[in-house]
Amino acid sequence: MNNQHPSKIEELINHYNLLPHPEGGFFRQTYAAAELILKEALPERFEGSRSFSTAIYFLLPHGSFSAFHRIKSDELWYFHTGSPLIVHTLSERGHMQHYLGLDLSKGQQPFLWIPKDTIFGSTVLEKESFSLVSCAVAPGFDFRDFELFERPKLLAAYPEYREIVERLT
Repeated sequence: MNNQHPSKIEELINHYNLLPHPEGGFFRQTYAAAELILKEALPERFEGSRSFSTAIYFLLPHGSFSAFHRIKSDELWYFHTGSPLIVHTLSERGHMQHYLGLDLSKGQQPFLWIPKDTIFGSTVLEKESFSLVSCAVAPGFDFRDFELFERPKLLAAYPEYREIVERLT
């Protein structure tokens, strides 16, 4: 890294104090509601209480990827800057690509909802770029609710999508 002339990616990482994310890219939690939903009030899939909601910044440089994973809560994505982000989902409906960006004429959208228990990962559309987004989760995110997929498990479940599974695992 050139400290005299940092790239836009380095500038954003430093400005927002982003850290490496286990799924790929960089993140920092920006919000966690102070109030909790008690375990007894949550669906059985949750172990323990959760914050009402949480939010993060997420930065993904081109050339890296957000690996296929899923969480137990709904996740809301908001595009900020950089290249459009392609959010890939795997479900009984197959592999779908959702373009998170600002060019509506190209089918991009500035907001995306990922339902709970959806398998998803992401890539950056344009080379030599990055995507900066925010993600909000309700009930709030907890790493106990995070499942990162390994290639053999996804290939067994989705053999017809070998190319994207191999790209995002």
